[in-house]
This record gives sequence, structure tokens and C-alpha cells, in this order.
Amino acid sequence: MTGFEKYLVPGIKGHLIGIGGVSMSPLAEVLKDMGLEICGSDMNESEKTEHLRSLGIKVNIGHSPENIDEDVSFIVRTAAVHDDNPEIMAAKMRGLPVFERTQAWGAIMRDYKNALCISGTHGKTTTTSMSTHILMAAQRDPTVMIGGTLPLLQAGHRVGKGDTIVMESCEYYNSFHSFTPTIAVILNIEADHLDFFKDLEDVKASFRKFASQVPEYGYIVANADDENTMDALKSLNREIVTFGLSDNADVYAENIERKGALTEFDIMHKGALFTHVSLRVPGLHNVKNALAATAAAICLGIDSTSVSYGLAGFTGAGRRFEFKGKFNGADVYDDYAHHPGELKALLDAVEPLGYNRTIVVFQPHTYSRTKALFDDFVAQLSRPDLTYLADIYAARESNTLGVSSADLAEKIPGAVYLGSFEELEKSLKATASPGDIILTVGAGDVYKLGEHLVESEKITSACDLKSYVSK
Repeated sequence: MTGFEKYLVPGIKGHLIGIGGVSMSPLAEVLKDMGLEICGSDMNESEKTEHLRSLGIKVNIGHSPENIDEDVSFIVRTAAVHDDNPEIMAAKMRGLPVFERTQAWGAIMRDYKNALCISGTHGKTTTTSMSTHILMAAQRDPTVMIGGTLPLLQAGHRVGKGDTIVMESCEYYNSFHSFTPTIAVILNIEADHLDFFKDLEDVKASFRKFASQVPEYGYIVANADDENTMDALKSLNREIVTFGLSDNADVYAENIERKGALTEFDIMHKGALFTHVSLRVPGLHNVKNALAATAAAICLGIDSTSVSYGLAGFTGAGRRFEFKGKFNGADVYDDYAHHPGELKALLDAVEPLGYNRTIVVFQPHTYSRTKALFDDFVAQLSRPDLTYLADIYAARESNTLGVSSADLAEKIPGAVYLGSFEELEKSLKATASPGDIILTVGAGDVYKLGEHLVESEKITSACDLKSYVSK
């Protein structure tokens, strides 16, 4: 219990700081639908702030003590809002309770019969998106919170009227410990976020606690192929629903066939055929994600037809092997991979697709991750035919570790480090050829490079056409 539950009462007024954020704006909608009076603030105008206003939610732009109305009873803040924020300081002076957004979502989950929480070092956004497709096909009218954009929703969230909520659940800062899952999915466990966790054992302990919060009548769904996951859960003495690529799992795949970017396979459940799936996203890692989503669906009592239809309609989430367009005859894709395990899965998926060359532009994410996993990054980034390295995306950090992208480039055969997107784009324009695949990869803003490349091709083509027409 976080204490937030006692504020979930119709008529009580709450103020959300960072209300335009990716998980804060749907939180505002859900709270309003529960009968609360909601207002908030954000640093910038956006489509989300406009949408919230259209629902009758007051949104102030900029952070100021005056934004907090006299009749506000509680504050919820996004993770980016710290104690030195003027609204947080004012709230504390007034004795108002301040909650983290994960605490709010955790309390809200208790109002849903089914709370599906999808966790793991990799694959959370994709699997949460697949589960959303399945739940929509099954007409469960779910409430959804995803850490990326899903084309089906044209957003990263959905406020439904059904009895099921599905949430992407992140381990960083143990934030998923605030959640109250009835079904907890663990896709995999690797050493990551080592600026917060001490080591791999510390990460495993965090996932173990998350899984332990599932009630006895609920389900823990785990990757049978992942040694760290199974090791983390063995001391719980709970029955676990497993998924994997071999028949030692409860839910597993048989007869896997790759047909270009399409993957077809049978999903088996305890030795019997459950359904046949045509998956429109490549790679064995996506087969595993689909198996995880299916295992969760079986726990929810969803029929096989809805699973098959739901997965068949899934074409990927935003920034997950997302096709951006063409440049110089090369296909340009973007992917959020920022951990060596994610890079491996991405490259494993791309290599069988038959491109002449794989060109990767990688932007490392945080100095701490780059330093801690340096050798693993070198191993994976040595695989493409050509690797470009952009500067490290600092995110929340400053470089106190003395590590750089140039250091990576020195260890990767043939790698090119360039200090600006302009230089990278110039080099790519001179290099890209028909039959290549260009992958912009990382959790920062490297996607802008691929988008600019594709856009420049459109502008060039339009100019060429205009010139041709005028002749």
C-alpha cells in the first residue's frame, strides 16, 4: 500500500506535475474517469495538454507555486520532477502528500480485476503492444500504458472501460514495486541500469520482489529459456507459467518458418496446438515476445482466434524496427536498442533478411551503461558491415567515467566515429547504396538522423521532378 488509495474518492482534487508526459496524461484521464477533479502543469504545450483541456482538465504551462489550487488534496509527479521543483517545494510547505506516478498507477490497478504487468530487460514495449492487440481483438476494452507509440492506438496509451489494465513495467529505480499485478510477465533479466543496481544479483532480486507481489490466485509468466529469470524465481515456491522455444515450456513454438520479414509458427500449449500465427515483425526475439503475450492471454482466458488475429495485425511499435523510408535505394529503419542484448536480437533478426550490407549508426545511451557493458557493445557492434558511432546520449548523467564513443570505435574493426549528426549524414550520403539497410539505433535522438535522410531524399526527388516538368 502506498497511501494513494485513500485519495481515489470522487470529488477529491489532485494536481499532476508533468501532466503532459507519456504516462501522466493517461493517468489524468483515468483519475478523471474515476470521478476525481484533476488539474496539472507541464513545461510545454503539446497535443496531450490540448487533449486534456478538451476533457475539462485545467493545465498550466510552466511550473509555479501559484499553479497549485487551494483545494488540491494531493500531488502526483513524473520521474523527471525533482524536489527542487517550485511546485514540489510549495506542496511540501503546505503539507500536501506527494506521490510518484508509479504509486498512483499501482493504486489504480487495484480497481481492475485483471492487471497485466509486462517486465523484462528487453522487449517490454513490443510485448505490451502485442498484448494490447490481443486484448483489443478479444474485445476486452483494456486500459493500456505503453512506453512507446502503438499505431493501433495512434498513441502510447488507451483509457478503456473493461476490467483489464495492461502496463509496461520498468525495473529502473524499482519503480515496478509500486504495481499490483494479477499477472506478472518476466521476459528476461540482464545486468542493466547499473547506475542504480549494484550488479546482476541485485537486478534479479528486484524482479523477484516484483513477481512476489502477485497474489496466490494470480499468475507469474516467465521465460523458460532465460537462466537468470528462472534462477530469480526459483526461491518463490510458486507455480509459474513458462514460455519458450522448446517443449519444456508450457507455451512454446513449433514449425517456425521465416518468409522474408514474416515469421509463421504454431503456438503449442502443454503439448497441444493452441493456434497458428503469422507474425509481421522479424526475429526469434519477436517469436518469444509473441509467446509471452500468448501465455498471458491464456491466463486471461482469451480464445485462440483472438490471439491469432491480434498478433497477425501487429506490425511493430514505434522505434522498434520501425521502417522510416528509403535513401539512395537503401532501406532506413530505426530501433530503440540500447543494450548489447537488444543489439544482438536486432542484428540476429536483420542478418537473414538478405540485404547486401548492414550499416548501423549507433548512439550509446548513458556513460554508465557504456562503461559497464563496454566489451559486450564492442562484440555486437563488430557484426555489421559498417558501424558508425555518434556521441553518447548523456540522458540524466554527466561524464564522470571518462568513456566516449571514440573509445568504442577504436576497438571495433572499421568503425567510424563522427561527432555530429551533420557529419554522420554527409558520410551516409556518400556510402549508402541500393540493397543496403541503414539502422539508426539507440534510446536517444538518433532516430532524427534517419528521418532527416529520408526527408532529404523526398525533397531531392521533388526538386528533380519539378525540374523535369519545367523542361
